[in-house]
Amino acid sequence: MNYNFNEIEAKWQKYWAENQTFKAVNGSEKPKYYVLDMFPYPSGAGLHVGHPLGYIASDIFARYKRHQGFNVLHPQGYDSFGLPAEQYAIQTGQHPAITTKDNIATYRRQLDQIGFSFDWSREVRTSDPSYYKWTQWIFIQLFNSWFNKDTNKAEEISNLVSIFAAEGNGTINAVCDDNIELFSAEAWEGFDSKKQQQILLQYRLTYLAETEVNWCPALGTVLANDEIVNGVSERGGHAVIRKKMTQWSMRISAYAERLLQGLETIDWTDSLKESQRNWIGKSVGASVTFKVKDSKAVIDVFTTRPDTIFGVSFMTLAPEHELVQQITTPEQKAEVDAYILATAKRSERDRMADVKTISGAFTGAYAEHPFTKEPIPVWIGDYVLAGYGTGAVMSVPCGDERDYAFAKHFNIPIINIFEGVDISEGAFSDKEKTVIGNSDFLNGMNYKKATKRAIYELEQIGQGEGKTNYRLRDAVFSRQRYWGEPFPVYYVNGMPQMIAAEHLPIKLPEVEKYLPTETGEPPLGNATVWAWDTNKNEVVSNDLIDNETIHPLELNTMPGWAGSSFYFNRYMDPENQNAIASKEAMDYWKDVDLYIGGSEHATGHLLYARFWQKFLFDKGVVPVDEFAKKLINQGMILGTSAFVYREEGTNTYLSAGLITDKKVQALHVKVKYVNASDELDIEGLKSDGEFGEDYKDAEFILEDGVYKVGRDVEKMSKSKYNVVNPDDIVSDYGADSLRLYEMFLGPLEQYKPWNTAGITGVHNFLKKLWKLYVGDNGLKITEATPTKDNLKTLHKTIKKVQEDIENFSFNTSVSTFMIAANELTAQKCTSKDILEPLLVLMSPYAPHIAEELWSQLGNRESISTAPFPEFDASHLVESSKNYPISFNGKMRFTMELPLDMSKDDIEAAVLANEKTQEQLAGRTPKKVIVVPGKIVNIVG
Repeated sequence: MNYNFNEIEAKWQKYWAENQTFKAVNGSEKPKYYVLDMFPYPSGAGLHVGHPLGYIASDIFARYKRHQGFNVLHPQGYDSFGLPAEQYAIQTGQHPAITTKDNIATYRRQLDQIGFSFDWSREVRTSDPSYYKWTQWIFIQLFNSWFNKDTNKAEEISNLVSIFAAEGNGTINAVCDDNIELFSAEAWEGFDSKKQQQILLQYRLTYLAETEVNWCPALGTVLANDEIVNGVSERGGHAVIRKKMTQWSMRISAYAERLLQGLETIDWTDSLKESQRNWIGKSVGASVTFKVKDSKAVIDVFTTRPDTIFGVSFMTLAPEHELVQQITTPEQKAEVDAYILATAKRSERDRMADVKTISGAFTGAYAEHPFTKEPIPVWIGDYVLAGYGTGAVMSVPCGDERDYAFAKHFNIPIINIFEGVDISEGAFSDKEKTVIGNSDFLNGMNYKKATKRAIYELEQIGQGEGKTNYRLRDAVFSRQRYWGEPFPVYYVNGMPQMIAAEHLPIKLPEVEKYLPTETGEPPLGNATVWAWDTNKNEVVSNDLIDNETIHPLELNTMPGWAGSSFYFNRYMDPENQNAIASKEAMDYWKDVDLYIGGSEHATGHLLYARFWQKFLFDKGVVPVDEFAKKLINQGMILGTSAFVYREEGTNTYLSAGLITDKKVQALHVKVKYVNASDELDIEGLKSDGEFGEDYKDAEFILEDGVYKVGRDVEKMSKSKYNVVNPDDIVSDYGADSLRLYEMFLGPLEQYKPWNTAGITGVHNFLKKLWKLYVGDNGLKITEATPTKDNLKTLHKTIKKVQEDIENFSFNTSVSTFMIAANELTAQKCTSKDILEPLLVLMSPYAPHIAEELWSQLGNRESISTAPFPEFDASHLVESSKNYPISFNGKMRFTMELPLDMSKDDIEAAVLANEKTQEQLAGRTPKKVIVVPGKIVNIVG
């Protein structure tokens, strides 16, 4: 009876689906455990073998916790809005919903065939109106909230309106825009409705504002920083420029300190926490105000080194700073405008990373030093970013490398305020060793004292104060795309109004074109039925807009991260029509116990999700303010790429071993045309239609009769032709082999290369495991009493596997299984008392073969309901020792003796042994050396 893995896996996958084996129950008496994978985006390419790595790890842990008696929630769904589907729609005219549906079907088929224990009854899709109804609802809650610094939480905007009406805004301690004007209660009451709404927008947690964004003309949309790679769009490689646009933004900066403090309460990887700390970028220093000469304008800067204020020799503004056009003199306008235009073509990420390029332009304006009243030239430079701090810096060349390089490049004077420090070559003083000079009230002070004194003196003259600053900027929330969540927003006299929650969802309209309109509006500008009727409370034709009862709707859509910022809460109760999830469901599940996903989401999804969770906690929607207790970043499975080498200027390809001094171009080819010996299937490559005519008439120069390709380990990518399809692996070796092999490759967190040839090892192990249970005539299991060795093998396996799972060391568990199978085979073990619990240990890793053998052993329930075997340490305690018996230092035989025997008893037993008598041949030994528990040596 052979191991027919294809039939076995299909059988049990069908069983699990029909019986909903892994369906979680809300409110079970069992303790809960919530295991979550990061939301996958269903791309058209489907899964490659690198994608399931984290899913397999989470599935092992979820299955393990079920064996331990937990009610396990292990859901799955799809982050199904996104730019790729929209780009495909633009190219083909096919609606993104159709593409997405097809892609999801492929993903579901592939996930099912790997045997994951997902609770598919809870599946969610962000592009489903029943889901994004709640994304829209959260947006409305943010719009109707402000952040009270005194209570350190979000509160209802109606409370703020009441305060304005009673006492104005003079006492409000809120996170808000910087340019807030003070007003009294009387003034508030005198403002018309539009003015009041404009003021409230300066306080709301989601608001409209003119913002510097990454604009991609080719894609017709704004891109987030993490959607830009090397200065171009990640999708398509298109140019990106900086541009000012009116956008919706989220005031995530209000939660900067709480986001920092929350990191101390969660068990996430240290590297991920550090990434978030750096992104939030807390700095303690001072806000300093510089007056602009011959102008009413002032330049506000934030500095962590107010003690260096006497070293300021110029000011630098970001090219996008709002004051640039106001203060630039007519003589400098042409140069400044040209520089601003050039800077707009560089992304913020490029500007931050480029420490070598020095460029700038003089505005012609001068600021006034707060203390000396000396004129300070005002420049613009792209190393200053508009969105960081105030978009302006007081430049101290003697204390900052970039300021130093800028000053040297443009021949700006450098003031040395550090006593005894040579800064001629940029050797800047360490802050703790700094001795301040050149001022009466700072002279001779160390860094800490000088900082406090500088802030005090600035406060005395009304041109500064102590301040804590954060690098974290408010998140731009608008996208000029079609395939995204519509905003629940319509406009009256240009002011945004929220659609009441009872009328949600506002569904994405149909459009003929997915590109921006000819007048530059987002794709929703092509919709003909996209206006809001405030009487009927429904979407109606644009032709009916009268700006009295029927108004235009928002044309932007939400970004990709919107739907993925709360999906973990929706999984708790996905069919609920009245709330994201019921209070009972949320109180039971509370939070994610284990979250597994990639570290690339550290400062995107994970930061935004924590922000929304904290906001929803403030509003009483969720019971905890951190959504995931423990987070593990899985590494990446890399592909082994294959290359052919074309001789430059020819259509001739040299085998890898023939490349000497000739100039060649390395070109990727599909790994499916290369065997385990790195030999290329030339005819297969030539006939591949995807390459067109590239290789049809090519000449391949062979070595030893074959063409050898080059190899390199790279990220798996369709463009590198090194993607391995899990469908092929499952077909040839089975899902259990795939699962075991991915775990066997190495520690979960590390990067490791894929090698299909290596999977035969774990596949052969499964065949050996099968033979341990099943022979030619069927099941071999008996009711035989386990031997001591049987029990020892089982219990050391239980101990090791449990420790490995708890420590996420899944690779060493696979080795442990192999050792156990070898030992039990050698022991000719057939005992059900040993082989049945071994299946439970194997089940999280190789669930299909475990289920099949479990069933053959006569069990009617799924193996997933079986308790995890308990470790008994007594079976690992040795009661005897197999002593090596030596004569004159040479070992001749071994002898099993109890460990509790005395030296005299051991000596007597050994001397009485027949083999000893044969060795001595009647002689009396001179000496017998006994080391209890180790050796016996007879000196003759």
